[in-house]
Amino acid sequence: MSTLIHRDDVSFLNDLVGWFSDVRVRPTVRVEEFLEDGQHVVRADLPGIDPETDVEVVVDNGLLRIHGQRREEKHEEHRSEIAYGSFDRVLRLPEGVSGDEVTADYTDGVLTVSLPAPAEPQKSRKIPIARRELPVE
Repeated sequence: MSTLIHRDDVSFLNDLVGWFSDVRVRPTVRVEEFLEDGQHVVRADLPGIDPETDVEVVVDNGLLRIHGQRREEKHEEHRSEIAYGSFDRVLRLPEGVSGDEVTADYTDGVLTVSLPAPAEPQKSRKIPIARRELPVE
């Protein structure tokens, strides 16, 4: 006689979550981009960091790079869903955005980077193709 082991879905999900609970996930940076008052604005959620020591903002070759580290606090016994470690987010800037007049500030866990918005992009247009006949020899 064979014995079947039956596990309910809740137990299985609890076990599955337990198996992966010790896996460290690299922190991600969530951003939003918008135009406001002639500025191209990028806002990044970066709670719990020190903007003077833990984050660096670089504009180079049409890219905005936000690089930093969220440092882990050590406690004897704890449960944490917060991802710690280094993070990197690279965004392609719209064509024509210059990195010359970039400003950045950090308020209430949000990093805001502002750059002068580009001039109005040229609208696309369809180019007519001229048909030419080869001369007959």
